[in-house]
Amino acid sequence: MQFKDVVFAIGDFFQWTFQILPMLGNGFNYLLLFIGFILFFYWMGQMYRHYQAGEQ
Repeated sequence: MQFKDVVFAIGDFFQWTFQILPMLGNGFNYLLLFIGFILFFYWMGQMYRHYQAGEQ
């Protein structure tokens, strides 16, 4: 097995996985956006706690 075969196999896998994204529609985008907001506010809360404790 050559390195080229591994790279092509990874490429074929990604093409296969990206084919299911149109079936998911915008719901998947909204889910990722929601998760991003949750993680952002969690991170800001942690930063605020460090700021209150006097840490840099």
